Amino acid sequence: MKLAILRIRGKRNVDPRIRRTLEMLRLTRPNHCVVIEDSPQNLGMLNIVKDYVAFGPIDETTLYSLLCKRGMKGSKRLRTVLDEQKLKEATDAILSGKKTIDFANPVFRLSPPSKGYKDIKRPFPEGDLGRREDISALLRKMI
Repeated sequence: MKLAILRIRGKRNVDPRIRRTLEMLRLTRPNHCVVIEDSPQNLGMLNIVKDYVAFGPIDETTLYSLLCKRGMKGSKRLRTVLDEQKLKEATDAILSGKKTIDFANPVFRLSPPSKGYKDIKRPFPEGDLGRREDISALLRKMI
């Protein structure tokens, strides 16, 4: 299973341990998103940065739209480099275990969500931080 991690909070007054963990996850700015494997090591890193990111399992349609609309390969958009069939194959390959970097840049730069965040200082039920099962709904608002 793949997890989508979305950085929500900025870089002011961040603990050095959390800053290094965010750099290892390649989340250097707010509204950046990465797709990683659901492994114990990655879950340990997510436990450290849970107060700065939102994360959850990503489904196939959301990953496809992320690759199609926000995916980049080098400095070019992914949809200009690959056709629709190859994008679907890349989506299936990423969900089956390949890394995102094999097909596109690992970091997706997103816009802020339409209608804004609920709260960027509280965990999921009241705010937007931490683990959530419907990360796809938040990502669709940002694509």
